[in-house]
Amino acid sequence: MGTHAARLPEICGHPHVTSNGHGITVNGVAMHSGLPPGRPDGAESRTGPPADSSAQSVDGGRTDLHADSSAPPVDGGRTGPHAESSAPPVDGRRFRTVLGHFATGIVAITAIDPDNGEPCGLAANSFTSVSLDPPLVAFCVAHTSTSWPRLRAARTQTVNVLAEHQQSVCAALASKGGDKFAGLEWTKSPGGNPMISDALAWIDCSIEAEHPAGDHVIVVARVHDLGVHGDGGPLVFFRGGYGRFRT
Repeated sequence: MGTHAARLPEICGHPHVTSNGHGITVNGVAMHSGLPPGRPDGAESRTGPPADSSAQSVDGGRTDLHADSSAPPVDGGRTGPHAESSAPPVDGRRFRTVLGHFATGIVAITAIDPDNGEPCGLAANSFTSVSLDPPLVAFCVAHTSTSWPRLRAARTQTVNVLAEHQQSVCAALASKGGDKFAGLEWTKSPGGNPMISDALAWIDCSIEAEHPAGDHVIVVARVHDLGVHGDGGPLVFFRGGYGRFRT
């Protein structure tokens, strides 16, 4: 896999780690990665928990996970004699640098804003499959995301797996303000959401549950339909730079 440094727009998350060929530095851009400042994530910076941050339970009910938005971040829920470690806190920059060595793909999560009928979306690298039965996927979004409240208000969402030539799509969806879909080509998925042209694959899903985790929320989504557009290489994120997969 080859990589190169790039000025990354904001994606679900925090400031990112970048590689200049001589070492790792932190730049001023961010992607939604599910990591504290330092990895790509697909949404722009957030301004606090969504106004309606109730989560949907597996059985279809709604459970309010953020009734008290002033409550401290969830630490993972661990209890018992080992809940609190005596070890010193991990340095944020070191955390970002080390985790930056884990290569990921990049997805564009899209939907139609139910309030104005306009497309909305974010880019994220914190995406994974979770379960086959039932079919579940998951991604992480920063509490400060301004795009996520619009996405979560939609009945369904679509995950687009970006191809190696789609850095511009990632940049557009990770930018702050303006029309993120201006200049982007897309059609509607079977679920009615933006399906980015030339993306490697698409996944129609709906929110199953949300779990607060530190400065992010882990979103679990149920898959309703999915498909592949065609062959090609994925857009890769590694050590703060875009890359390509080589066999």
